[in-house]
Amino acid sequence: MLSIPVLRDGEERSSRDTRVLHGVNGVPVATVHEAPALVSRLTVKRMRAAPPMAPDERLAVLADAGRRFAEATVGGQTPEEYCRVQAAVSGVPIGVARQTLGRMRDDCGLLGDVVARQSPAGVGRTARWARRGSVFGVVAPSNHPATHGAWLQAVALGYRVVVRPGTRDPITPLRLVRSLLEAGLAPGWISLLPGPHAAADALVEAADLSLVYGSEATVARLRGNDRVLVRGPGRSKILVDVPADEAVLDHLVSEISADGGVRCTNTTAVFTSGDHRALAEALAERLAALPGLPVTDDRAVLPVRPRKEAEGLRAALRQAAQDAVDLTERHYEADGGPVPVVDEDAAALRPAVMCVDRSDHPGLGTELPFPCVWVAPWERSEGIAPLDDSLALTLLTDDAALVDDALDTPGIRTVLHGRVPRWWRDPYLPHDGYLAQFLMEARGFAGP
Repeated sequence: MLSIPVLRDGEERSSRDTRVLHGVNGVPVATVHEAPALVSRLTVKRMRAAPPMAPDERLAVLADAGRRFAEATVGGQTPEEYCRVQAAVSGVPIGVARQTLGRMRDDCGLLGDVVARQSPAGVGRTARWARRGSVFGVVAPSNHPATHGAWLQAVALGYRVVVRPGTRDPITPLRLVRSLLEAGLAPGWISLLPGPHAAADALVEAADLSLVYGSEATVARLRGNDRVLVRGPGRSKILVDVPADEAVLDHLVSEISADGGVRCTNTTAVFTSGDHRALAEALAERLAALPGLPVTDDRAVLPVRPRKEAEGLRAALRQAAQDAVDLTERHYEADGGPVPVVDEDAAALRPAVMCVDRSDHPGLGTELPFPCVWVAPWERSEGIAPLDDSLALTLLTDDAALVDDALDTPGIRTVLHGRVPRWWRDPYLPHDGYLAQFLMEARGFAGP
């Protein structure tokens, strides 16, 4: 089996506290060494004293690390070996990890420009763009490997970073941290601390600022703490206020199911001014055709979970449905059902299309880690209200006033007007605002 170490001061260390990381098919893959809460506190304290690195030096390291992550054998693991292990433990289709290799390489080379564009226009003669702290803690997720690109911006901005990896995917951040160290990042600038929830809480308490990914309960618990940036459910939406032709249907299917439907930016609700039932039926026919395959199969496009977990997610959907109807289920009756077993004890999570008859149905706020979309009617008289609370809102409409309303609504974090393909890959597009808005502040400056 592989070994996932605790990594501090550039050294990989074992721990008395360990757990076994299984693949989604139940096969043991790695031993994970876990750092207790006290180690989190001591690590943050030690990293505050790490010697400085010049901005140009950091950016060169980041660019080199991105190349190593994508192309090199790191920690004895080739890029393809990384992709296979990452898929096996996370349950995300292997193609997502393969795409992440190139995305990480390209984005790391642009980090200097990316963070430069996040500074206010007024910074210069009368103001300085300064860090709010020195150590940044990250409680990372396991839903998508590319989420780790976010905290690299903190390194570019001059932060030392401590990462507590997600329980299902410590593979990606370990490869990234090793790549950074091999590229020449000073050892005191990066740490990887796998650990239990108590260790994650200790990291958040000890770090100057933290980024935490979590559920609605996590968002509620940390709301109001200005030292913590919380990224929770996305509840991304699309409004179809144009004829639902083939091009529109293709775009909807992509936004719902791309990357296995596991991103917070995947669409979870579609509203339409047209025939919502007909639109839902068309989506169900297309999405139900996506194959359920082992997650390491080159053709895999759907996420895979341990069978009991997959069945539990479907049960949660049924509970949220109330009077909603899943229009995909009839397509699965003779084909293994909605959670077919595809590898040992692992089951694929096939898409669901829930049709509801009102725009305020409570199920519209439900977000699950597979292609699951709710389709509802919408009328112009309802305005922007049903579309609020969206990490990303796509407006397929000719109504310019509606676009302006969306841009003026604080609960809508990204507005896309028209069919914008693969917009989530743009490294310059803010994800729930620029990270620098949280990490930095403008300080007044006057001098000769």
